[in-house]
Amino acid sequence: MNYELNNCKYLSRNYKGLGSAGNKAKTDIEKIMDSMGLGNAGLRQTTYNNKLAHFFLTLAGVIKSPFSLKRGDTLLLQYPLKKYFTLVCRMAHMRGARVVVIIHDLGSFRRKALTPEKEICRLNHADYIIAHNDSMKQWLESHGCRAMVGTLGIFDYLSDTQAAKNNSSEDTRTIVYAGALSHRKNTFLYRWGEHISSFKVRLYGNGFEIGKAKGADKFEMMGFVKSDELIATARGHFGLVWDGASEDGCTGDWGEYLKINNPHKTSLYLRCSLPVIIWKQAALAPFVSKHGIGLCVDSLKELDTILPNITQGQYACMKMNAERIGNLIAQGHFFRTAFEEAVRRLDEKDNEK
Repeated sequence: MNYELNNCKYLSRNYKGLGSAGNKAKTDIEKIMDSMGLGNAGLRQTTYNNKLAHFFLTLAGVIKSPFSLKRGDTLLLQYPLKKYFTLVCRMAHMRGARVVVIIHDLGSFRRKALTPEKEICRLNHADYIIAHNDSMKQWLESHGCRAMVGTLGIFDYLSDTQAAKNNSSEDTRTIVYAGALSHRKNTFLYRWGEHISSFKVRLYGNGFEIGKAKGADKFEMMGFVKSDELIATARGHFGLVWDGASEDGCTGDWGEYLKINNPHKTSLYLRCSLPVIIWKQAALAPFVSKHGIGLCVDSLKELDTILPNITQGQYACMKMNAERIGNLIAQGHFFRTAFEEAVRRLDEKDNEK
């Protein structure tokens, strides 16, 4: 372990089950911190769904945390921590510790739970923030964030399961789309079929009413599959990252959020060794392009022309790159690198004083 990380800790908490993508990302980060030899400043991780148990266990961990810290320590917090965030930051600073925050969700975007001003005011209690990507970093800084800001790149996705080796052996190009398939978030699915003739779409999840979809014969319903099973069994050529009402672009609040957010399903697709198809204006599009792990498009209507013209060699290159990034994601590489950079930059700042 690097000497700089000897005095680093994280705050665990109670998670209401592990089925959601958000909780998966947070518990993965705790596992990575454990693997780096870092201690838990709070109580041990629990997964009680009971609201009362959730409240008291999280509160007890928050109260315990300052007594686990000393001057010069670095505490990692996962944001949002709702009502406790400002309190924990203040208590850590009173103990002479520094606070590094990794953002999972911004309440001022999708949920509109906060105004941007209130969100930035809250985040300014941190010493260093790990944003999802450069777009989120720019948004934070342009709205008055005073903390140092770094970037994650992409979320890690821990799993001992190995991706299927023959998941793209079919002759017909197939796009995988996984997640909650409710109409509210996936309206585009109901119109997309009329623009598909050269490929098919395999849907993993519940909530899609295929009888109401145009071009229903282009969709294959696989039902809900747990993530580990999906990694082992997913069949297709690409994983799709798309949200909202329109096949011509990711519109509305979901689209605006994609412009700064790292969707966790991108990491899941890469763990499946699937290259991704993503909206060209999404914040993750530069990452996809830089690493050669998929296609960036303005509209899903383009795919009927693009996919048939991809050569076997071009696809093999994307596939190899997806497997490479997927292996790094499986090892916790991106969070580990971002956190080590945070500690290094804070050390440099402290040494300048």
